[in-house]
Amino acid sequence: MERSLISVVMDSVDGKGQSLVSTILFAVLPIAKVFTICFMGCLMASKYVNILSANGRKLLNGLVFSLLLPCLIFAQLGQAITLQKLMDWWFIPANVILATISGSLIGLIVASIVRPPYPYFKFTVIQIGIGNIGNVPLVLIGAICRDNSNPFGDSDKCSQDGNAYIAFGQWVGAIIVYTFVFHMLAPPPGGTFEGIENEKLPTTASTNIVVPEKMPLLISKEPEPIELESSRKGKIIRRLCYLAEKLKLKQMCQPPVIASILAIIIGVIPFLKGLILATDAPFYFFTDSCLILGEAMIPCILLALGGNLVDGPGAGSSKLGLRTMVAIVVARLVFVPPAGIGIVTLADKLGFIPKGDKMFKFVLLLQHSMPTSVLQGAVANLRGCGKEAAAVLFWVHIFAVFSMAGWIILFFGMLF
Repeated sequence: MERSLISVVMDSVDGKGQSLVSTILFAVLPIAKVFTICFMGCLMASKYVNILSANGRKLLNGLVFSLLLPCLIFAQLGQAITLQKLMDWWFIPANVILATISGSLIGLIVASIVRPPYPYFKFTVIQIGIGNIGNVPLVLIGAICRDNSNPFGDSDKCSQDGNAYIAFGQWVGAIIVYTFVFHMLAPPPGGTFEGIENEKLPTTASTNIVVPEKMPLLISKEPEPIELESSRKGKIIRRLCYLAEKLKLKQMCQPPVIASILAIIIGVIPFLKGLILATDAPFYFFTDSCLILGEAMIPCILLALGGNLVDGPGAGSSKLGLRTMVAIVVARLVFVPPAGIGIVTLADKLGFIPKGDKMFKFVLLLQHSMPTSVLQGAVANLRGCGKEAAAVLFWVHIFAVFSMAGWIILFFGMLF
């Protein structure tokens, strides 16, 4: 029976429990795999090869987000979850919320000290506070579990449990991004991020000129829906539409979120689970097809990420300035994870984490130590600060290769 390089090293090193050398190997090798595939994507997008063009990377990102990632979430989360596990896993979405709160508070402190250029104060808070709780952890779990001698045990169970835990928290992350982040990244009053350098700050006089022009338009449109207002049903519909618009429900209903909700619903109902998700189910061919497609998610997203790095940070870095950029990178990758370790350790002592489930605790720790969320970059594009967000994502992901390896070594030391 073949033995991996890691198992040979583990057997050859004396000492109680897992050695420092094997721990470092387990932590560094997944990062090395990620870096290698990203490098290939960067090479494919370079001017020397030019296979992954900008349009090609956009299509690849769309394919991952709309098909491959939802398929992986649906199959892995649906097979792993039950009604009992749904109640046992309640701290995963709670951890995402706590990670957002602690990260945003650290971002607020750092932004108050650094004082980023106007109007990037709230932008700086968001870049520090919102981490990637989906794509990057899924890639790392896949790389770690791929080795048969991984510390979490059976490779298939390791991958299924890890992906299920990560997917279970993604719907909360989507809600946070399209409510809290969307509000925080609003452009400055009376202007936009793009034109802030050339335009003066809005004054009281200019504001007074605009308001009277808008007032008659609002008044003239009020009496039009007379029949709708006279009906109680019409009022309820209007309020529901207004609520949906305020909560950004349309933006929240992204394919990964829909896949998570469907997986939870089908997974906790025994009849539906036995009909679709069980290995002997009559419609298991659909689940198996999703698993096949989901396996392509990790290489595709890494190739796209590596291809995006070929363009460099762009013009966004100059707008933020070196001081602000360094503060964001250091705060996100160095200051935020220790706060997460404190939160997870306290939750473990309070009994919020299932006993003996080391993968569960590892995923919770990963949620605090990831680089800035890619999804908030999409929201930043909608709000007019996409170039600045792209610059942050570039530098954060470059340095995250080293920081993630260090934090994973620490996490393995805590768990094993």
